Amino acid sequence: MSDEHRPDPDEERREFREERESLWRITLAPATWVAHFVASYGVVAVTCAKAPDLLGAARLGLGLFTLVALAIILWLGWRAWRQWDVRNTGDYTNALGEAEDRHQFLGHAAVLLALISAIGVVYGTLPVVMLETCR
Repeated sequence: MSDEHRPDPDEERREFREERESLWRITLAPATWVAHFVASYGVVAVTCAKAPDLLGAARLGLGLFTLVALAIILWLGWRAWRQWDVRNTGDYTNALGEAEDRHQFLGHAAVLLALISAIGVVYGTLPVVMLETCR
């Protein structure tokens, strides 16, 4: 292998770090949705079973947790949108399969997962918001 074809070790580390961050972005938005879902239904179930008079406080806490979850998902989606870079490239498909195309595809997938996760958080909050009593 000649010197001109050897990859730069620093460049390889940077690309690996970026791809690792991309995989975390893909994972964290749905994980935030899952954490919100479990917390919402778990808190309401425990509150109704053990202390129904604290339902108002539980609803307020879950409302704040919903805002935090949506903020996290929004931040992850924004970072993924920047990675996708569709505004600068104009390439929606990334069909060539090169390293940059794969990097942008991971951004695209993370944007879509963040969108689905945000919708899931909103719909998961609706029963908590509409719940007036434990009965």
